[in-house]
Amino acid sequence: MIRNLLLTASVLALTGAVAMPVQAQSAAGAYLAGRHAAVRSDFAESAKYYGEALALDPKNPEFLESTVLALLSLGDIDRALPLARIMAASDQPGQIAYLVTTAGMAQEENYAGLIEQSADEGGIGPWVDGLVKAWAHVGVGDMTAAITQFDDLSKEAGMQGFVLYHKALALASVGDYEGAEAIFASNQAGSAGQTRRGVIARAEILGQLGRNEQALALLTDSFGASSDPELDGLVAALQGEGQVAFTQIPDAKAGIAEVFFTFAAVLRNESAGDYYVLLYSRIARYLRPDHIDDLLLTADLLENIGQYELAIEELQDVPADNPAYHAAELGRAAALRRSNKPEQAIEVLQQLTRSHGTLPSVHSALGDALRAQDNFKAAIKSYDRAIELTPDSNPQRWVLYYARGIAEERSGNGEASERDFRAALKINPDQPQVLNYLGYSLVEQGRNLDEALNMIERAVAASPESGYIVDSLGWVLYRLGRYEEAVDQMERAVELVAVDPVVNDHLGDVYWSVGRQREAEFQWRRALSFVDPEDKDSEADPDRMRRKLEVGLDAVLAEEGAEPLSKASAEK
Repeated sequence: MIRNLLLTASVLALTGAVAMPVQAQSAAGAYLAGRHAAVRSDFAESAKYYGEALALDPKNPEFLESTVLALLSLGDIDRALPLARIMAASDQPGQIAYLVTTAGMAQEENYAGLIEQSADEGGIGPWVDGLVKAWAHVGVGDMTAAITQFDDLSKEAGMQGFVLYHKALALASVGDYEGAEAIFASNQAGSAGQTRRGVIARAEILGQLGRNEQALALLTDSFGASSDPELDGLVAALQGEGQVAFTQIPDAKAGIAEVFFTFAAVLRNESAGDYYVLLYSRIARYLRPDHIDDLLLTADLLENIGQYELAIEELQDVPADNPAYHAAELGRAAALRRSNKPEQAIEVLQQLTRSHGTLPSVHSALGDALRAQDNFKAAIKSYDRAIELTPDSNPQRWVLYYARGIAEERSGNGEASERDFRAALKINPDQPQVLNYLGYSLVEQGRNLDEALNMIERAVAASPESGYIVDSLGWVLYRLGRYEEAVDQMERAVELVAVDPVVNDHLGDVYWSVGRQREAEFQWRRALSFVDPEDKDSEADPDRMRRKLEVGLDAVLAEEGAEPLSKASAEK
């Protein structure tokens, strides 16, 4: 009875509802509306409707869990916590309840409770539970128990590197920098120690040990010529006379936040699904609001599931004086572009060029945004500046030449475009996108067809599953008059990108060239059905497709003053 009263009170507080007699049908309707919103990843709406359903039927466990899940997805863990605690007290609490109650106890620094909970049957998962328990021992000051827990977990096959990485962070958090560095130096931390956060943590640990030159060498080996405000600040500190602070994990709560961030990153790399990964990143964000890497991850996850406004809200939390401000603003501009607000995105990037104008990534992003709006001249200027700021030694410099080459080509400057593509290939000779773009451009210009064929064949060898690159190979064979060979490649391209209008149109031309006129007409009709009139960047020419359907490819080529097909196209 008391539990039911507590549940009802929690639900009413959650929804702001007034208790009144209602029909069960109303609860079902609200629940279905919540499910519909959840399918669209509209967490605010799903939390609202699930909360209404729960207010109407407070004993329904499915309504309870759905409400907690929606609130967790929304990042509103404070509101989810009372309901999750009621779930945790039930006979079948479930993983969602453990996730939220664990977050609640960590936020309250109830480390004794975490130690006790993680020993219970169930939990979040053995690795997460084990690492949380180890950090909880750190929280209560029992490093002996913490080290034992880390070591016991490290004996299990699967994630030894991540466990030992956390052990190193735990040692550093209590001042045992020698012990932490021993783990990093022996490479026991594995791939976790080679991430950006891992490298920065080790550099700070080396700084604490007075081994600044080794720390600087580590940063150079790991990041090369790449730079950003955070790295610049760390390098300046290591080059100075003062001691470098260890900032990565200051306490046990931050350690538990890092557990959830670590697993969010692992799950994402394993393609676990953005929605599931979001649950872990939300908890890390809740426990440590200043965890910028998790904030950027959370925003990226939200953007990928179409929740652009929520992503933008996350990114706006980064203050202008934070070393990661430029990264947050770049992310905000990307979210604005994806939410069909290109002008706002360009405005954000233009402002960023004034505040962070020495960063090539800022100018490159502005160039991309301007190019997407067909403002090619302005885009070229942005790429010019990005190239100026990028050291010749940076192996990613080819990307800038490639991007500028596209802008040059789209602006009608084929000579400059070809120079940039060849400059990109000089840096990265086997890059398939550049090989394909330059090869295809040469084909369209009717120049250097043998060289173009060689380039595109190399591109296909590097990316055999890219329908657009395979299409280029089929098209160059067609332009060389090798029609029978072109058929196989073009059919393969259509298998890979079945609804692309240009690829289907090309297949129609190739079919016509070998006398398969009816199949050609079928492909041109398919191509027409796939044309998107809103896609300004598409090469699809619906008027030409219709004309081919009216008079055939031979007549269209004659009308255009082009060379006729070198092989008769009599219908087989």
